[in-house]
Amino acid sequence: MHLRERGFSVDAQNVHDIYAVKRTHGVPRALQSCHTALARGYVVEGHVPADEIARLLRERPRVAGLAVPGMRPGSPGMETPGQAPARYDVLAFDRTGGVTVFARR
Repeated sequence: MHLRERGFSVDAQNVHDIYAVKRTHGVPRALQSCHTALARGYVVEGHVPADEIARLLRERPRVAGLAVPGMRPGSPGMETPGQAPARYDVLAFDRTGGVTVFARR
């Protein structure tokens, strides 16, 4: 819903083994979450905000993808009415296991 509302085309697929998808695309175990998406050669793991995905696709950094590990309160889809969102980081990861902060939310 969050991505579609912001103009992204989404083809959602339920797969038998989501962890195989995560392994195939190099998502480090510590960064894994509930959703894994592929976008123009990048992996998007978890509740990553649409504007950060747009920035990733616009800037094309040399990373494998972005991740918001776990189910961070206040991240897209995890908002609670009347409650201030918790601060969290959007992390970039590469194929060698390197992780950096892509954005602070």
